[in-house]
Amino acid sequence: MIPSREIYWNIPAHLWLYPLFLPFLVAFLCGCYRLVKLLWVGQPEKDIPPIGRQIQDILSEAVLQRRLLAQPLAGGMHAAISWGFGILFVATCMVALQDYFGIPTLSGNFYLYFMSLTVDVFGVAAVVGVILALIRRYVARPERLWKPRDAEGYRLFLWLLLVVLVTGFAVEGLRIVTTTDPWGSWSPGGWVMALGFGGLTHSQQILLHRVTWWGHAVLAFALIGLAPYTLIRHILAAAANVALRRPQPSGVIQPVVLEETEHFGISTIRGFPRKDLLDLVACTECGRCQDACPAWATGKPLTPKGVIIDLRDHLLAQARGSGNGKPMVGGVIGEDVIWSCTTCGACHRECPVFIEPIPKIINMRRFLVMEEARFPETMQAAMRGIETRGHPYQGAVPSRTDWAGGLDIPLMAEKGRAEYLYWVGCAAAFDERTQKVARALVKLLKAAGVDFAILGEEERCTGDPARRIGHEFLFQMQAQRNIQTLDGYGVKKIITACPHCFNTLGNEYGQFGGHYEVIHHTALIRDLMRQDRLQPKTPVEQTVAYHDSCYLGRHNGIFEAPREILQILPGVQPREMQRNREKGFCCGAGGGMMWFEERIGKRVNIERTEEALRVKPDVVGTACPFCLSMFEDGIRAKDATEQLRAMDLAELVARAL
Repeated sequence: MIPSREIYWNIPAHLWLYPLFLPFLVAFLCGCYRLVKLLWVGQPEKDIPPIGRQIQDILSEAVLQRRLLAQPLAGGMHAAISWGFGILFVATCMVALQDYFGIPTLSGNFYLYFMSLTVDVFGVAAVVGVILALIRRYVARPERLWKPRDAEGYRLFLWLLLVVLVTGFAVEGLRIVTTTDPWGSWSPGGWVMALGFGGLTHSQQILLHRVTWWGHAVLAFALIGLAPYTLIRHILAAAANVALRRPQPSGVIQPVVLEETEHFGISTIRGFPRKDLLDLVACTECGRCQDACPAWATGKPLTPKGVIIDLRDHLLAQARGSGNGKPMVGGVIGEDVIWSCTTCGACHRECPVFIEPIPKIINMRRFLVMEEARFPETMQAAMRGIETRGHPYQGAVPSRTDWAGGLDIPLMAEKGRAEYLYWVGCAAAFDERTQKVARALVKLLKAAGVDFAILGEEERCTGDPARRIGHEFLFQMQAQRNIQTLDGYGVKKIITACPHCFNTLGNEYGQFGGHYEVIHHTALIRDLMRQDRLQPKTPVEQTVAYHDSCYLGRHNGIFEAPREILQILPGVQPREMQRNREKGFCCGAGGGMMWFEERIGKRVNIERTEEALRVKPDVVGTACPFCLSMFEDGIRAKDATEQLRAMDLAELVARAL
């Protein structure tokens, strides 16, 4: 006997299903139109990724949910709901194929293995997922889920989804028990439900099946019709957001065409690109970004989740014409919020649907800096320094080469050509502590026989602090001048020990025609050690906890090279801090915050220093001058100078030689 079941059993008037669906479909389409109209108030998006990459991203992130599953409990719960819902939808389409085209989807092995067993297993998983979601919302709610803006809409959807799933199994169970289906055990969810209906008479089973079938259909249609009007619109918006995510690394800021711009920065919700507005609609308020944010963790008013949903509420209010008259910058989003961001990228890395708070904050900073000239005085002083002296350090010696005394370092102007340009950076040129790192690196390059030179007085700040503070005009001035200098010497390869210079030279100068192969010093040192061009022989005999710089690690994916150095160094015992690699915690200096005095909450570098102290290393290893400086300050503030030192990895390798 061929396994099968009758299509639309006990539902002789099933054709009424289609006119019944029509008003729900109209509601769904009207809701989708409303969302599109909402997004269209923004500016056209210039950088649309190719369709091939869109499909790839949808498969890996929207379907397989790679990022969501990084947190197994919450991710597994969400995957159970979405995959279960998706498989049930596919099964419904399969029934329609048989109804319309006569394709026998409800017979044979396909019916048993997919339409019965697989569909029921995923349906049961969806029920379990919804129950867990309700428990997380009502009973064991994590702190990051408190005070959601659309709590009632989300809960309504969860309850409605649960009822739809349960009534679906009830319909299946009633059919199994009424028809004594010999293949009923292949549908475990329906089979279990059938056990509860065994005490009813045959006529009662028939009637209850018919009523439940129509009730299930109406509720399923209501679920579809409601989707665009509640937080569950993310089913639509999140997939689109994943597909349209910007291809650049998270540390890259998009340029402004200064000659074509009348107003700098963004001060109204309509000034954002449509992709940024899609971010607002796609947010599910899960709070993963908030958990990872160093500003929020140290008592600052900034939460990335808060920025997104405050902007979303502002967008919806503007669409309804019910705004309260508050300006977006300084009102809806307070200035203390805007000046708390370190641009560390943790929020970008954690968001399962690739929402990007940093560009929104940078664009609001641009408005404050370039239109209003309203930003912290210490940052203003740093900007004046870059403009007049070529670097942001106050009270520094005027020469960029004093640190190199006695090292006989060739200048590019004298040498003309070199395999590598060593980009020293402002910190190594003017900060006394970081100068020791530069000297150590030069010794390593010479010991390995690397052909290199420096620009000396011709080098100027890359403009990284200016761009992230919001002074795009000053950044572009620096970029164009530096590119002219680099191209004048035919530079192709650049070494730098500063992740901020690494990111700017390698990822952002290309926006203005400056294309170079930029190598961070940890990657070069690792390669030289592998090639035996550097042979450390003196045991270091210390435990070292490596700190991941945000602009080297999370923004640019360099995690292993620094750790491989520690593995090769004789006598070193590497240790990991609790938050490391992609989940590393910021030092507090990025985003121009190196030139800003934290006055709200706990200082970010103190939080990170305390974390380093908890693993009790002898040395906290760094690969960034800003991180080194912040740890030096943090160690002194914790009165821990006798138990912990901060050292760049180049210094450790130089010591081992």
